[in-house]
Amino acid sequence: MRFVIVTGMSGGGKSTAMKMLEDAGFYCADNMPVPLIEKFMELLAMPDNGIQKVALGLDVRTDQSFEDVNQLIIRLRLSYTFEILFLEASDNVLLKRYKETRRIHPLSIDGDLMSGIRRERELLDSIRKVADYVIDTTNLLTRELKMELDRIFVSGQAYNSLMVNIISFGFKHGIPQDADLVFDVRFLPNPFYIDELKKKTGLDKEVQDYVMGFPEAHEFINKLTDMIEFLIPNYIKEGKYQLVIGIGCTGGQHRSVTLAGELYKRLKDKGDYGLTLRHRDTLG
Repeated sequence: MRFVIVTGMSGGGKSTAMKMLEDAGFYCADNMPVPLIEKFMELLAMPDNGIQKVALGLDVRTDQSFEDVNQLIIRLRLSYTFEILFLEASDNVLLKRYKETRRIHPLSIDGDLMSGIRRERELLDSIRKVADYVIDTTNLLTRELKMELDRIFVSGQAYNSLMVNIISFGFKHGIPQDADLVFDVRFLPNPFYIDELKKKTGLDKEVQDYVMGFPEAHEFINKLTDMIEFLIPNYIKEGKYQLVIGIGCTGGQHRSVTLAGELYKRLKDKGDYGLTLRHRDTLG
């Protein structure tokens, strides 16, 4: 039997992950009282129970209850085999998600969302350290989260311990706050000043051909790819879970979109890491 404990930051995607696992054939139980968890696992361990895959969702409700969960997990691992899936996101993204849904954070004091998020991160630090899978959903679309869960729990493929997120952007709209590495491609000629290309983007072949028609673009992408391929295994070795690469031009429409797409093509399916591509400032 495969048993998975699903936990993580409130707003990190736990409920979504539970629904996806249920669709994948897991028997799902959510927010079970702590005193019942051990009895639940005892029942599942009994022969011929007819259940092959189980996902148990746990999250923070009160400080004391989750401290009890931490101790319970340590004790259970002495007798049972199970996996821990931990879902998280950046503080700013969690704050945005809570504001959009108008939900109240379980640990917020007097409505202070950020204090609740920070307190929860402290409480969950010990379980995050022993988690088998840590997925940062900061830059993940729902379909991308599903693909990653399917890789691990359906197809049985290797877990991508590092998620590489490539983001194109326009400097005039601001640098992505969560970017780890930022590259400026404004040194390349701007298609914006070409009448037939002005209203197109780097998603259009005509713009791509124009931008990549300059030898400097090829030299840049070759050197950037070489550097990123050097960095990725070292980031994985150091336990980093997410790498955000920002590629920017003036408006985020042409050059940055083209070069971000080129980098994505070169890194795709080349290593033991997940890869996403997002164009933050493209029109439409």
